[in-house]
Amino acid sequence: MLQPSHEHDALFERLAAHAGEFRELEQRLADPATAADSNELRKVSQRYHQLQAFVDALASRDRLLDDIAAAAELAEVADGDDRTGFEEEVLAGQRELEALAQHVRELLVPPDPDAGRNVIVEIRGAEGGEEANLFAGDLLDMYRGYAQLHGWKLEMLSHDASDLGGTNQVTFIVRGDDAWQHLKFEGGPHRVQRVPVTESQGRVHTSSATVAVLPEADEIEVEIDDRDLDIDVYRSSGAGGQHVNTTDSAVRITHRPSGLVVTMQDERSQLQNRARAMQVLRARLKAHAESEQDSQRSADRRSQVGGGGRSEKIRTYNFKEGRVTDHRIGLTIHRLPEVLAGALDHVIEPLLLEERERLLAQETEGGL
Repeated sequence: MLQPSHEHDALFERLAAHAGEFRELEQRLADPATAADSNELRKVSQRYHQLQAFVDALASRDRLLDDIAAAAELAEVADGDDRTGFEEEVLAGQRELEALAQHVRELLVPPDPDAGRNVIVEIRGAEGGEEANLFAGDLLDMYRGYAQLHGWKLEMLSHDASDLGGTNQVTFIVRGDDAWQHLKFEGGPHRVQRVPVTESQGRVHTSSATVAVLPEADEIEVEIDDRDLDIDVYRSSGAGGQHVNTTDSAVRITHRPSGLVVTMQDERSQLQNRARAMQVLRARLKAHAESEQDSQRSADRRSQVGGGGRSEKIRTYNFKEGRVTDHRIGLTIHRLPEVLAGALDHVIEPLLLEERERLLAQETEGGL
């Protein structure tokens, strides 16, 4: 008979080490002080639910070991068909134990600290002139469609339209429980290959737009000293009817320590534009602080926008071939119209699978 491996023992020992933390979290959840602090309650609840899965897995393992031991004892004293039946029970229990061990490996993969957050997305036309701006507008429509398919709420924060109806720059927030899990892969240069509407000879051009993806940060996480800010107000430009150029409602905020600059002008009041600018600034500062703490994460953040050049890309959209290629995982699909209409899961799901397998491999190699 096969016995539980040392690998299995090590896996479940790691789960058991969290039992004390689970009991402590139970006490904290019952504490009125925790309930009174929404940010603390969210953090404690998330960790509690994660550890609940650990406790459940430990209970399942103990039950399986008891069942396997009981069947093995009966097999030793039985004979004939009864012995065969008990041996099959042992083997079935061991298969369940192996499946449970695989589940435990997945549980032990560190959760994304930004899971569950809203997402701030910034898109800019990059290389290719007005064609790059038109493509940036196409990306905006793609994310609108993707948000609608998932039931997320997309709220515009700032939108600077280009002369031909494209997008010079746009910033929006996506609200949804699993929005970050999916949209975090979108940060980086996106390349398009097609015949631009401005091309009279029918030649294919290559242009690009950049996408930055940031988890929303709340005021408790990122404290900003007003003394570190330069705040300029000026008159809005662009669409807006009589309101445009009549009041100083546009806001530009410069955070001197980091050099980050955020401008907002779409709202009619200065206070609204300032609130939205601070919302984006907090998200950028959160990402900036995290990149300094983690060199690998720093490389990931910097690669999101890059220079927007043709040689830097995470994804290519080729209109002639109806092809979408994600260069990070070598994925190519010929479903361009669907993807641009919002069916982005054709690309996102393989990225999610690759991430899961990579993290699982790292956890298995590093933790055992």
